[in-house]
Amino acid sequence: MIDYGMFLMPVHDPAKPPAQCFDEDLELVVRAEELGFSEFWVGEHHSSSYENIVMPEIFVGKALGMTKNIRLGTAPVCLPYHHPAHVAGRLAFLDHLSHGRINVCFGPGAIPTDLEMYGVDPKQTGAMVAEAIQIIMTLWTTDPPYDIEGRFWQVRVKKEIRTELGVGVFMKPYQLPHPPIAVPVISRNSVGTRIAGQKNYSPFSHHMVAGNVLQNHWTTYEEGARAECREPDRKKWKVSRNVFVADTTKEAREKARNLSLGKCLEYILQLSDLGVGRGMWKRDPDMPDTACNLDYMMQDQIVAGDPDEVVRQLLRMIEETGEFGTLVMVAHDWDDKGAWVRSLELFAREVMPMLNKRLGYA
Repeated sequence: MIDYGMFLMPVHDPAKPPAQCFDEDLELVVRAEELGFSEFWVGEHHSSSYENIVMPEIFVGKALGMTKNIRLGTAPVCLPYHHPAHVAGRLAFLDHLSHGRINVCFGPGAIPTDLEMYGVDPKQTGAMVAEAIQIIMTLWTTDPPYDIEGRFWQVRVKKEIRTELGVGVFMKPYQLPHPPIAVPVISRNSVGTRIAGQKNYSPFSHHMVAGNVLQNHWTTYEEGARAECREPDRKKWKVSRNVFVADTTKEAREKARNLSLGKCLEYILQLSDLGVGRGMWKRDPDMPDTACNLDYMMQDQIVAGDPDEVVRQLLRMIEETGEFGTLVMVAHDWDDKGAWVRSLELFAREVMPMLNKRLGYA
């Protein structure tokens, strides 16, 4: 059976007051739990008026008090911006506050001004993420003394340990050995995706890549797992998609294109032009950048329609990708709250039961 979750980047209208954005995002968490979503992920950005949640752990902390069962996660913690000992400590603390309802996604940053502000070389982010994860795992699964001499960070706890006074005792997570860990995957044939397979982390596929790239994500992850003599579990794979459901397909496609979903994807395409370019969003790498636009996204990547049409599109995607564990719906700004809430309800109450039935699950 395919579970369903929600990913809040977030992307909001910069003209909307931040407090209103956050109130609506928290309301979304509550509604998601009521509608049976199994997990809810929150992104981290530091210098964007569109993507305006700067510390997902604080958001998650408030959402924990407004919900009872839904699992809440950071997606991702941008590791190059933080000392890994700080990340390990605050996430372990949050895990205890949640009584084990925390998921974790570790990854690099993406906003160019975030990288600039923290003095991070974009070419080093992959190595920084790998080193930070290793340090966090060491802190979560072993006891001091620590004498870690990394390329980017150092952790030393040895001279001042006083265990009889509780000094030098590092907090471990509530979930042992640690919360479930996911890593974002975007590119074809990514070394990071292969390492995720080796480490048995959950691959979390980006919402704007094409179906053939999603299929490559799994193949690459599978290669990494089998290199460690481990049979990969498709239930661990999370696939995020931009989905809009309405009572008619005509309405759904019009709203998907003209409301915040379409505006969000155009924003990301323009942001891509400032960095690595649009290549990662193309089904065919030889496609010209001018053709990689919202029209292409509406045709190939965005899932929009009435419930029957959305199920048809998802089944077509699954024919290309194979099954996965969780379909993660991307959240967008409530520029038409009624339409977005209706989309959520149709997705949870009609699309997902119908999809699982068509896949042969009771």
